[in-house]
Amino acid sequence: MPELSAFLAMGGYGLYVWSAYAVTGLVLGLLVLASLRARQSMRASLEEAELASPRRRAR
Repeated sequence: MPELSAFLAMGGYGLYVWSAYAVTGLVLGLLVLASLRARQSMRASLEEAELASPRRRAR
């Protein structure tokens, strides 16, 4: 167990290192969610535009 606490402490820089990992993980997670929401919005816009296009109405 002392080896684990020494690893987590990282020579006194553990708080900085682990908080940096946490912030990075949070930002990456938010970017994934924002990308998925943007994709969903673009798909809806594309479907709406396809339904409104003259070529689509002629069929």
